[in-house]
Amino acid sequence: MRELPSSWSQTAIGSITADVGQRVPSPIEEITYIDIGAVDRDTKTITAPQRVLGAEAPSRARKQVQSGDTLVSMTRPNLNAVALVPPALDGQIASTGFDVLRPLQGIDPRWIGYLVRTDSFVDAMSSVVQGALYPAVRSKDVRAYRAPLAPSAEQRRIADLLDTLVARVQACNDRFDTIPALLKRFRQAVLTTATSGALIDTADGVGRAGWEKCTIGAVAADLRYGTSKKCDYGPKGTGVLRIPNIAERGCIDVGDLKRAEFDSNEVRKLALLEGDLLVIRSNGSVELVGKTGLVTAKEAGLLFAGYLMRLRVDRGKVLPAFMQVWLSAPAQRQYIERTAKSTSGVNNLNAAELRALPLEFPKLHEQVVILCRVEALFKLADRLEARFTTARIQARRLTPLLLGKAFRGELVPQDPTDEPASVLLARIAGTRGGLSAEPKTRRPRQARSTGAPQEITAMSKSRHDEDVMGKPYLAGHLRRLGEASAAEALFKAAELPVADFYKQLAWEVAQGHVKDGDTLLEARDAA
Repeated sequence: MRELPSSWSQTAIGSITADVGQRVPSPIEEITYIDIGAVDRDTKTITAPQRVLGAEAPSRARKQVQSGDTLVSMTRPNLNAVALVPPALDGQIASTGFDVLRPLQGIDPRWIGYLVRTDSFVDAMSSVVQGALYPAVRSKDVRAYRAPLAPSAEQRRIADLLDTLVARVQACNDRFDTIPALLKRFRQAVLTTATSGALIDTADGVGRAGWEKCTIGAVAADLRYGTSKKCDYGPKGTGVLRIPNIAERGCIDVGDLKRAEFDSNEVRKLALLEGDLLVIRSNGSVELVGKTGLVTAKEAGLLFAGYLMRLRVDRGKVLPAFMQVWLSAPAQRQYIERTAKSTSGVNNLNAAELRALPLEFPKLHEQVVILCRVEALFKLADRLEARFTTARIQARRLTPLLLGKAFRGELVPQDPTDEPASVLLARIAGTRGGLSAEPKTRRPRQARSTGAPQEITAMSKSRHDEDVMGKPYLAGHLRRLGEASAAEALFKAAELPVADFYKQLAWEVAQGHVKDGDTLLEARDAA
């Protein structure tokens, strides 16, 4: 991995963010409540906060946020529900399911906002989740994440450029998101044109002027329901096609095939032939009713279930593929859905209703021409869709790639006149009263049987020494003592000022270097 620029540092998120308190909104106070569902995971923005009275707010509505805070969802961190709080939501209330990262002076809020969107952060949080049914991380996990830190001026330059580039990538992705609907409209337009007669010129002129008008029943050689016999995934018996086997664009998928045992009479009546149409006759979704699947030689010999109808047409009049095009065209779909729609929750198209559906068709040789042109246009749409799918995958990787470059120091050139990040960290530590660049953790118990350490003179060490800060310094002393020890014994061996001793001890306990018992401390390997 490329080393960070010399003017950069690496530190825990907790060292550059402030602790955020909680408050309970008053019952009559109207608040804007930000829960995890209000965060758009694609755009990393807060899009749907709720306006509620304090009395109606959930018990998790406790964290008061400010403009510039970064919200990090602690549940399912792999989904990366994070967002920067905009000025419009300054002073509002967020869920305790968020860790609220409030940047300290010298830290650009956008630096934190972009940092928690990186693959590195998401991977790190995903590796420390706890719980299976409700996987989550803790606030101390978020704040313990060690992140690169650029000088303040460079943070702003990087964030400014990211604002521009990420907005362009998002605009690109937004445009990509419109393409599936455009392709769907294109395919529907092809079907409409095909069934209107506009795809072919005839001696009778453009349109359906010379087409025969009748009902589907007039050209149906056979129409029947499928079997009601219970099927399973066993290896024996004859395969039975069901609604899930009717795939998109009129194809049949036999990947999820169930089977059952049938006698020869049942097989004779229900076996499918190449060119049969399977029609969905009943479903809770009216959009599926009337959808068709065209049987090919691969599915011939299989049977079909009761929620399907088999339509076998007179091929001397209508080609099966043309019948499928007719039933799939928008005008016919609207007619079918009006006929099938029910208020009972189960929409149904029975055999009599299917037979009564109107049908218009040209001569057979003209049907062949129409089908060839429909197939050519659909293949064009398929090629466009394949190219779109590849391009969208690549476009969705642009933002992670940009963020990766940004936090490696590769997005903008470094300015040698910038104040180094190490000076910024030292200033932050000074304003915090000498706290280290590690996340704040709960202090261990001070009431021990041997008595709490007291300040003594002539301490030879400081927590800012290279062999102490960020190292298992106290754990090493415990190992040299050879046994679990009381806090006072460890304090004397460590030769640290009492304030530094407790800060170092709290950090080593949080990092797993030291086990804090009721009365004794012992060294252990970090998790």
